[in-house]
Amino acid sequence: MDAFIFKKELKKYAIDIGFCEVGFAKAEPLGFEFDRFLQWLEKGYNGSMDYLERNLDKRRNPAVILPDVKTIIVCAYNYNSPFQHSNNGFKVSRYAWGNDYHEVVLSLLHRIEAKLKEFIPEARCKSYVDTGAILEKIWAVRAGIGWQGKNSLLLTKKFGSYVFLGIILTTIEFEPDSISPDHCGKCNKCIEECPTGAIVEPKIIDSNKCISYWTIETKPEQNIPKDINLKGWIFGCDICQEVCPWNSKKEVTNNTSFYPKYGETNLDTNFLNDMTENTFSIRFKNSPIKRAKYLGLKRNFKHIVESINET
Repeated sequence: MDAFIFKKELKKYAIDIGFCEVGFAKAEPLGFEFDRFLQWLEKGYNGSMDYLERNLDKRRNPAVILPDVKTIIVCAYNYNSPFQHSNNGFKVSRYAWGNDYHEVVLSLLHRIEAKLKEFIPEARCKSYVDTGAILEKIWAVRAGIGWQGKNSLLLTKKFGSYVFLGIILTTIEFEPDSISPDHCGKCNKCIEECPTGAIVEPKIIDSNKCISYWTIETKPEQNIPKDINLKGWIFGCDICQEVCPWNSKKEVTNNTSFYPKYGETNLDTNFLNDMTENTFSIRFKNSPIKRAKYLGLKRNFKHIVESINET
């Protein structure tokens, strides 16, 4: 079987096991995209996420990660569940309603790796799900999965931005897919509706102003600035996704592991008031929310309550 036929079969297999989109990109050093990333770092838009300043050689050139890499396969997984935020409590980003996506997506990538090695046994592969020094969105664009929206997120025609990305580096050479054109047009809804002005220009986020950054990425001991109004978001923020026309009436996932745990899209005030480290560990086992840690979630809750009391 030649690589062209195998590529078609591999795409079908990836869709059959749960992915919604699959694309192939030529593995090569990044050019203008990486320069733009360096400019973003130079402006300090990464906030306290200093890990993004490390391993720059790997972020630019995938061959530093996997010598003789020929292809980068990008797989997208739809996590859009058929639920909406309730009117009570404190809001959680849609991606964190269910189980942690890292293990779910990575296990599927390993199944694709096994198929690749059936095709060429001596092939080498390396998979990542939001963990390695890989600029996932850039490779997703190059692989034709979608385009980078003005909110900086990857947008797809069929599934909007509610997708998780999985990356496979492989030494097998495949014909790359065509790059998807940008379909945002003149729409600026995400920029206009961001309550903190974090989208400083199309595709550029200043993390220092971003609700998701403050409620997820920062360490618990970092105080949230008083001028950052979390707007009731206790973990993450979906405003720039909710107002995006490409997220209107999109297909929903049939994977119930991404449905809201206990049927809750928001966290209850009484639970947060009474929450202990033990109840935090039990409630958020296998949940992305555990990333905030007990003290981080308590800090977020306190900041929102204080903001409400001051108004």
